[in-house]
Amino acid sequence: MSSAAKVWVLLGLGLAGLLILTRRRKRKEISKVDFGAFIERFQLLPPPQPVPPIARHVLTDLTFAVGDMFDVEGHVTGLGNPDWLSTHEPASRTAAAVSLVVSQGATCVGKTVVDELSYSITGENKHYGTPTNPSIATRIPGGSSSGAAVAVAAELVNFSLGIDTDGGVRIPAAFCGILGFRPSHGGVSTVGVVPMAQSFDTVGWFARDPNVLRRVGHVLLQLPLSDFRRSRRVIVADDCFQLSTMPEENTLGVITRSVENLPGQVLNHINLGQYIASKVPSLKVFKTEESRNGEGNSTLKNLCNAFLLLQRYEFKMNHEEWVKTVKPALGPGISGRVDAALETPDEKVEYCLKARNEMRAALSNLLKDDGILVIPTASAPPKLRSKGRQLEDFLSCAVSLSSISGMSGCCEVTVPLGKYDGCPVSVSLVARYGADRFLLDTLLDLYPSFQKQAEIASSSQSFPMVGNQIKAAEISKEKVSQLPFFRRE
Repeated sequence: MSSAAKVWVLLGLGLAGLLILTRRRKRKEISKVDFGAFIERFQLLPPPQPVPPIARHVLTDLTFAVGDMFDVEGHVTGLGNPDWLSTHEPASRTAAAVSLVVSQGATCVGKTVVDELSYSITGENKHYGTPTNPSIATRIPGGSSSGAAVAVAAELVNFSLGIDTDGGVRIPAAFCGILGFRPSHGGVSTVGVVPMAQSFDTVGWFARDPNVLRRVGHVLLQLPLSDFRRSRRVIVADDCFQLSTMPEENTLGVITRSVENLPGQVLNHINLGQYIASKVPSLKVFKTEESRNGEGNSTLKNLCNAFLLLQRYEFKMNHEEWVKTVKPALGPGISGRVDAALETPDEKVEYCLKARNEMRAALSNLLKDDGILVIPTASAPPKLRSKGRQLEDFLSCAVSLSSISGMSGCCEVTVPLGKYDGCPVSVSLVARYGADRFLLDTLLDLYPSFQKQAEIASSSQSFPMVGNQIKAAEISKEKVSQLPFFRRE
């Protein structure tokens, strides 16, 4: 290499280092007042209002933020890693979803922190710090869209956009005590978003107010605002709630009382694992020794195994060349996931895709046009910097639950139900693939009753999470194992 070329290489590396250093300094300056949610501040202003009598833009006067996996013209998309930031150019166009909400009156005020390479659900980031969970500061905020969730929970913005591949919107929404919506797969354009695993990547959004969540949804999904149907079947997946550490009084009890107090609602119960086992035969390929304890739970673990294999394979297809060329500095946990992804063979990918199609058909048949499936979003948020078995148990539970919508492509919304023992409580409502408007309308209809019953449950604090809760869970698990996979209350 000539001396002149060496000078240009050194100059390029120096500029990249200056960009990273500047970004880190700015972040330190603002993190004290924004809970560490933002990585970069700027403004994308909406267009002028249309001339009357044309109606005002749907999202007028609302502010929002986007996770650092969305392209914004003139800004480098950092994907939660300084090496990614330094090896990529500023975006030439803004992501389609971001442009769409701006065009309808919302103002974007900046980018938020994400997990490294968007490849985690804890919300912890070695390089840029972990955003502080406004709901309980000693616990993780959840990820990968950690900063986007924190910005909404801290009331810094009205709503935010994130990416949900394996729970990246649903889990931080649950841990921060806010609403989080994962649309049907492919329902919102991912153009201008760094891909993680295209079979599962979805543009999701957070809000505190169900009306705002619905308005944003109607813009992103390009749905007409109209009246909605109030009668529906609510189906509770009893076996899934055995994976949660939260008391059933604060989850199932709230849902049951809410539905019973509203006209036109039918409450059913199901052993979802048994139902999936009967309808998704391709999952038998993914059995492991660990997943052979009880038919229902083993089926959810097989579903999780299929999900993780396809996710790893597609991550490898997307990013193997960059990882091997750049050899990025990765934080604890992330490096192991990336190594596992790069070693993923393609021999079972065909079965993953087949199981995904079977899973979508199975849930469409179960839910039809009027069904809402109720499952826990996740267990209680782990403490910051958790390691070992506690973290492994959380990840196993969270991905098993998130893979239900992930593998089926269904839409899902995380609904906060107050707190227990200081931690936010939540459940998820799932509707069939393509029934996004029905799910948004259902949330708007049921939300006031949910909050009323959640307040009653939170104030009663029926029994502690340890001890009695474990005993209650064991008794309930025994009952669920004896159920046929579907029954009506």
